[in-house]
Amino acid sequence: MEDEEAAAVLRTVGRQIKMWREAAGLKQTELGAAIGYGEEMVSSVERARRIPKPDFLDKADEVLGAGGKISAMKKDVEEARYPKKVRDLTKLEDDAVELGAYASLHIHGLLQTPEYAHALYAMRRPAYTEEEIERLVAARMARKAVFERVPRPLLTFVQEEATLRRPIGGRMVLRRQLERLLEVDKLRHVSIQVMPTDREDHAGLMGPFRVLKLLDGKTLGHSAGQLHDRASATQETFRSWRCAME
Repeated sequence: MEDEEAAAVLRTVGRQIKMWREAAGLKQTELGAAIGYGEEMVSSVERARRIPKPDFLDKADEVLGAGGKISAMKKDVEEARYPKKVRDLTKLEDDAVELGAYASLHIHGLLQTPEYAHALYAMRRPAYTEEEIERLVAARMARKAVFERVPRPLLTFVQEEATLRRPIGGRMVLRRQLERLLEVDKLRHVSIQVMPTDREDHAGLMGPFRVLKLLDGKTLGHSAGQLHDRASATQETFRSWRCAME
C-alpha cells in the first residue's frame, strides 16, 4: 500500500487481532470459521493486506472476548479505506468556513447521491473493481458531514447546465439526484446556482475547481481531474478561480 498513513493503521489493527487470537488459543482457520470468514481473509487482515469490514471487527471482538477494544478500531479502519487524497480534502473541508465550487462535467461530489456516485465511478477506464467503487463511494458520502458541521460553513455551488441534463446512471438515478439538489438547496447555509449553456461570457471554462476559506484565514484553491488533484495558495490562481465564481 503506497499510503503509509493508512498502512500503519492496518498494521496496528492486524497486530491487535493476531494478539487477541493467539491469547484465545485459536488458529486463523478457527477464528475465520467462528466469525464467518475464510482463513485467507483472517491471514490477510493480520498481515495488513486486506481492509477488514466493520462486521469482521465486531464479530472478532465478540469471539475473542476483546471487550470492545477491536470494535473501537472501526472508525480508524473506515478512514483508512478512503484514498489519501480524499482524506486530505476532507481535512480542508472540515477547516473551511466558506467553500465555493464550480462543476462542469457532473454534479459536484458533495451533492451526489450514492447511486449517482456509483454510476460515475463505474464509468472509469481502466475500470475499477466493485470493491474499489464501494470504497470510493463510501469516502465520497462520508464527506457530506460538512453540511451538518457546527458552526455551519457557507457552501456555494455553481453547476453547469449540462450537468443537470446528462442522465448519468439512467433517468431514474438522475431524477433522484435532482431531487437531492432541491433538498440541499433548502438549507440556509447552502446556495446552488446554474451556469446557462448559452451564456456568451464564461469565466469557468478552465474546468471544475473549488475555493476554500479556512478557519485560520488562509484561502486555498483546489482543482481535481482524473489524473491529478492539487491545492494551490498562490494569489494568481486564487484570483482566477475567485473571479470565475462571481
